[in-house]
Amino acid sequence: MTSTAAHTVGRSATHGWEDITSWVRQRGVYIALALVILYNVIFTAHFNQWDTVQLLFAQMPPVLIVSMGMALVIGTGGIDLSVGATMAIASAVLAKFVAPASSHGLGSPIALAIAMALLAGLAVGVFNGTVVAVGRVQPIVATLSLLVAGRGVALVITGGALVELFDPFLKVVRQGQVFGIADVMIVAAAIAVVVSVLVRRTTLGYRLVAIGGNRRAAVLAGVPVRSTLITVYAISGVFAAVAGLIATARLRASDPSYIGLLMELSAITAVVVGGTPLKGGQVRVLGTVAGAVLMQLLQTTLLAHNIPNSVSEMVEALIIVAAVYIQRPSRSAA
Repeated sequence: MTSTAAHTVGRSATHGWEDITSWVRQRGVYIALALVILYNVIFTAHFNQWDTVQLLFAQMPPVLIVSMGMALVIGTGGIDLSVGATMAIASAVLAKFVAPASSHGLGSPIALAIAMALLAGLAVGVFNGTVVAVGRVQPIVATLSLLVAGRGVALVITGGALVELFDPFLKVVRQGQVFGIADVMIVAAAIAVVVSVLVRRTTLGYRLVAIGGNRRAAVLAGVPVRSTLITVYAISGVFAAVAGLIATARLRASDPSYIGLLMELSAITAVVVGGTPLKGGQVRVLGTVAGAVLMQLLQTTLLAHNIPNSVSEMVEALIIVAAVYIQRPSRSAA
């Protein structure tokens, strides 16, 4: 075989592998989800029952909602490691305002407590965005600070103790259904639709994708990079706060040591597995939804077969490594 022919064969093999990689990157999450569902249908007892589906719908909203905010942040080429701590802070603020004075709370109306919890999430997001956009600190470093300190802040707010909450509205959040589907799942689905519209149809969506694709070019094109980044991190903070409130309602208490724990890992996994590259420049909303469903279903499957959470965490880490490997730039593009 001549060198020219060998080179042609080599190029063909390379392009063939790139085509396979691209196909897996685009559709792999849906195939994996289908396989996990098929496994459960065959091997998991009672999986086909409606009660099991309802339970999944009740468990899924926090990771789905947080993943929507994470997808926007990663779309800019950033990352938000503080989402789990933000959930804990929002939960702690809710408990502080709604708990009675006998429990060292303020005894405020539930509406005010929810508003303050969401404002806390907004404040965390704005802080992160400001440090990244104005302070020019790497996103992983900027948000790592609140990953470490945020849960401590939540513990300070609650006095380091679990605070039980009995407000009737939280019971509605926990148990409310429409046609057998949990209200919180409907809220999560609505947020996913809003994020999809934001990415595809709004100026903010175009701007955040442009920043992730080429930040310097975005600056030269007149894109307001600072305000866009602050807005995106603020949205992530609010979404994390919403997820924290839902998790609090399900737990019937505020437990800063538990709520949101390792949520950043699940959200990043959902986004990356869903096809959004960590380098930014794209946001795949539907893929992120599928990734979030896959992550929750994997955890539920492992739990149903008496496999400990530590194994679930290792599985998520391996999935991230595999997804990042598939998304790496090809040699021909380098």
